[in-house]
Amino acid sequence: MGFLMAMNPSPQPIKIAILAMGGEGGGVLADWIVDLAEHAGHWAQTTSVPGVAQRTGATIYYVELFPKAVAGAPSLEPVLALMPLPGDVDIVLASELMEAGRAVQRGLVTRDRTTLIASTHRVYSITEKSALGDGRVDPEQLLAHAQAAAQRLVSFDMAALAEQEGSVISAVLFGALAGVGLLPFTRDLFEATIERAGLGVKSSLRAFAQGLSHAQAPSTSADAHALTPALAPMPVPTPRHPVLRACVDEVAAMFAEPARGLAIEGVRRMVDYQDPAYARLYVDRLQSVHALLPNAPVALMADLARHLALWMSYEDTVRVADLKTRGTRFERVRQEVGAQPAQLLHINEYMHPRFQEVCETLPAALGTWLMGQATVRRWGERLLSHGRVVHTNGLGGFLLLYAVSALKPWRRGTLRYQQENQRIEQWLALVRQWLPTQTDLAHELVLCQRLVKGYSDTHARGHQHLDRILGLLVQHGSRWQAAPLRALREAALADDQGKAFHATLASQGWL
Repeated sequence: MGFLMAMNPSPQPIKIAILAMGGEGGGVLADWIVDLAEHAGHWAQTTSVPGVAQRTGATIYYVELFPKAVAGAPSLEPVLALMPLPGDVDIVLASELMEAGRAVQRGLVTRDRTTLIASTHRVYSITEKSALGDGRVDPEQLLAHAQAAAQRLVSFDMAALAEQEGSVISAVLFGALAGVGLLPFTRDLFEATIERAGLGVKSSLRAFAQGLSHAQAPSTSADAHALTPALAPMPVPTPRHPVLRACVDEVAAMFAEPARGLAIEGVRRMVDYQDPAYARLYVDRLQSVHALLPNAPVALMADLARHLALWMSYEDTVRVADLKTRGTRFERVRQEVGAQPAQLLHINEYMHPRFQEVCETLPAALGTWLMGQATVRRWGERLLSHGRVVHTNGLGGFLLLYAVSALKPWRRGTLRYQQENQRIEQWLALVRQWLPTQTDLAHELVLCQRLVKGYSDTHARGHQHLDRILGLLVQHGSRWQAAPLRALREAALADDQGKAFHATLASQGWL
């Protein structure tokens, strides 16, 4: 920026916008830039505009810098702006790819002047995660829009580098800012700023160096394949358990990649979810489909391996309790919050089981009877009408969930298992029915498992839609084609009220 001001008869401040989410050190980064500039003979000003409810609350930090030597006299302080204006920002730093997209959308990134420095990792927004279907924004499109909007784009996975060096992403962004060479400050001045801060100096300096070197590398310009690295084939494991070894061997012989890798992961998931016998059932179900059409498209079998594994490992109360009481989870949470070995970690689990979910965890006969008792149901729903906070870091809360997770050996006798197993068998029977003659229709039916997701009303509604589709296939199988089934499935995933689903049913003549 120094040479730009020298060519401009009316010098302007250096204008920097930082878009960061809560906990990523956006405020620290802004303070570093201000401290750097002030120690290098500049006036500096920073302000922040907090965001609301998007992920962890994104905030825009705005910094303006102006060299004191240009002012003409020490007493002539410039008037610096408090907020960024569209089309009037020199450098934008985005801590995540969606934040880069927001900067472009707000007009902060312009082709004639803005250098955009962005991390390519994603933290999904609330709307992306709550969508019934795949609500994720395409990262390739985000990157392409950023490339088209900016004068220069510097992008790489800064979150991975920060984690690698045991630091935070703000240090990598600070290094990338130094690496692009737009500020009139040397590397020594940048590093001295980190040292003056006095917190996590060694790890921050390592992360800074990584950001600087990556920003200076030619590969930091976005390209069409930056976010789609090639995946190496999964090696075939050799389990010691004879049942699991047979399962893995059969899967490896049946499928080519990527179906093979997904099916092997499915075997692993079934063992983790239940036991080796459950993994055997998973492989037997795959074989029952494969035997009908050994040369079935690999994409179809890959989707079948994936969706069958997802359905068979449905998240009941036993599964949730099991996952929340594992030692690996406590270790992961400690790492995520950055807890030190001597620090105590408190975990609050916000749980709201419904009466139906409690009944589904019971033996099938008892659960069915309780669901049919109106008085018991009203009493149970009143008792469970409010959520509970369970402290799994305490003995009482941990033992409560651990006792529920210990019900895993009896899962096959529960009402929920019988319900899910019946639906899975009906679904697979229809897949087998249409696979030899209408392969495309069978593939679309496999993908209908995507309707089974979520909790509470969302889960119940998804099952209602799937049951309706399966019922129509049974009653009017000869009338179905792949395209109408695809349209009906996508309509069921379009909204959580089912309006699009019923509209599509009507348009196809099913109402």
